[in-house]
Amino acid sequence: MANLKNNRYLKLFTSTFKLSACTFGGGFVIIPLMRKKFVQELEWIEEQEMLDLTAIAQSSPGAIAVNASILVGYHVAGVLGALVTVVGTVLPPLIIISIISLFYKAFRDNPIVSMAMAGMLCGVAAVIFDVVIDMAKVVFKKKRLLPLLVLIGAFIAVRFYAVNILIIILVCGVIGAIDTVVHEKKGAEVK
Repeated sequence: MANLKNNRYLKLFTSTFKLSACTFGGGFVIIPLMRKKFVQELEWIEEQEMLDLTAIAQSSPGAIAVNASILVGYHVAGVLGALVTVVGTVLPPLIIISIISLFYKAFRDNPIVSMAMAGMLCGVAAVIFDVVIDMAKVVFKKKRLLPLLVLIGAFIAVRFYAVNILIIILVCGVIGAIDTVVHEKKGAEVK
């Protein structure tokens, strides 16, 4: 039993370390990779749970990659799992940034590095677009009007009216909480 737990901690660390080491372009890029690893490959987390963890990670202060790794680690293996995944997630960027900072001037002025960064930006946009499509599919599959209205309303508020994202998150959280309470009451009345 202890060996199984140790293997799980090791797997959590190596998985988050590899994901973090290969993730360029910000925290949202790590989400589909975590989904693929922990939902599809390892089957430690359900699809809906991963979406919930992503929403919580996004709405919490701090880097989304670190927040998501904390939540995944805690969900899979408790507090120690959360610590293991945080170290696994933070270590690669720390190493990479430390090395780059030593050679910053050479990196900054190198046209090949600039072209590589521009190319990575296109890849990052594609990965983020993929996440948006996957998350939207879940909303559309529920075939409920309220989540669709919230999705469209949040998009319009951010895109066309530049509403602060914190306000959007708080309003969506309140709407979600009210919707959950209403559905639980309806479920209790049916029983």
